[in-house]
Amino acid sequence: MALPSGAVVERVVHLQSVVDHPRIEVGEHTYFDCPQGPEQAASTLAPYLFPLSVEKLIIGKFCQIAQGVRIVTTSANHVMRGFSTYPFANFMMTPETPQEEVVAILQSSPDPADTVIGNDVWIGMDAVIMPRVRIGDGAIIATRAVVTQDAPPYTIVGGNPARPIRARFSPETIATLLQIAWWTWPLDAIEKNVGAITGADLDALKAAAEAIGETQ
Repeated sequence: MALPSGAVVERVVHLQSVVDHPRIEVGEHTYFDCPQGPEQAASTLAPYLFPLSVEKLIIGKFCQIAQGVRIVTTSANHVMRGFSTYPFANFMMTPETPQEEVVAILQSSPDPADTVIGNDVWIGMDAVIMPRVRIGDGAIIATRAVVTQDAPPYTIVGGNPARPIRARFSPETIATLLQIAWWTWPLDAIEKNVGAITGADLDALKAAAEAIGETQ
């Protein structure tokens, strides 16, 4: 992120530009405030997602992820069906351990599933997203929330465990916004309609969506 003075805020980065991880998918324009530096963005945001993990972390477009956010994926889970949850196998590996055994350890994670974050989601400072959670488009996750369940689209959730606080708009408006899905538009169309997007001008957005549909 560059300031008008020309100074560069290196800690605020577009994730798609700095994350090279086989199990992470990130949409365009999604950013993360990472004081540890751009090269640490993936390991800071999702510290337990490994290149050989089974699950994926999928993040949509135009998401805003604040400092301190952590996404705990299913590879972090310990097997609970035995008498102990201690990961003995993790500490018994050596340089001679075959890769297939390492893969088997990661695949032993109970009930692996992807973590999916929609588009235009704002995740506040120090929030924690737990394994298997799905966050809908336009949702807002409050500061220090611990999200253990799915968050509906355009809903503010907060607390520990996080619960819905309120919907951002009426059900009819939310349905229209999900249908319009402005984040799928060409970038020039988004830039042309930033005022309607940030100003909550639904009629202007509907008109823009119709115009875009006619030109495609």
